[in-house]
Amino acid sequence: MSRIVYVNGDYLPEEDAKISVFDRGFLFADGVYEVTSVLGGKLIDFEGHAKRLERSLSELDMPAPVTMDALLEIHRELVARNEVHEGLVYLQVTRGAADRDFAYPAEPKPSLVLFTQTKTLADAPVAKTGIKVISIEDQRWGRRDIKTVQLLYPSMGKMMAKAAGVDDAWMVEDGAVTEGTSNNAYIVTKAGTIVTRHLGNEILHGITRAAVLRFAREAQMAVEERSFTIEEAKDAAEAFITSASTFVMPVVELDGAQIGDGTPGPVATRLREIYLEESLKKAV
Repeated sequence: MSRIVYVNGDYLPEEDAKISVFDRGFLFADGVYEVTSVLGGKLIDFEGHAKRLERSLSELDMPAPVTMDALLEIHRELVARNEVHEGLVYLQVTRGAADRDFAYPAEPKPSLVLFTQTKTLADAPVAKTGIKVISIEDQRWGRRDIKTVQLLYPSMGKMMAKAAGVDDAWMVEDGAVTEGTSNNAYIVTKAGTIVTRHLGNEILHGITRAAVLRFAREAQMAVEERSFTIEEAKDAAEAFITSASTFVMPVVELDGAQIGDGTPGPVATRLREIYLEESLKKAV
């Protein structure tokens, strides 16, 4: 059976889906996106993703193509039609099609596209071994808090990591780690404190990040939201990342240096368990 996708009001087989060559997402990367995980056929943290989408649209003065309630129903319909038990729903909104001009069109007609991906998330084998990362210079634009489709440099970072024989890259600016190519970055100090960069324009305000930090504080874990360096990370007891597609993923090596004992640590392991348990309770 062909995968069913959603394009501007229609549910279509993926091979029949089309978007205008004049779409500003294609011409200018003038668009935003969200990725929501699916577990047990239900959406994880949908409300958080919907709120962040609204913020991204507002920051770019881009109209929403549908209401958030309608968006939830589209997500559910796609999950049902594609029989997705575990995986992801990708959503993209652009300013729509208009003759090529750097200025925004006076009356934009936004484009809305969604598709699903079936993928093992909860029992991903790599969660038991952890991932390896390298550090790279952060060369992205200054408004990383807006979840835009401008993902060329993160893609380049992924390829730098692949060329180095590792899983991902942490980006560094002014001597401090900002985030991973598609995730938020954390360390756990030898005193047991979870450290992750404070919110600002320099990083994406992760939905999984917010949930994990809330769960950590509820579990009486110490949390500090501040910058940290590569040197501090190498000396940490543990490290991990969070994202909608990886949940809480241990990091066991940075720039060739083993972190902790080189295996997933107890804090990251427990936070992954808590996140899965608590998020499934509120899944929609």
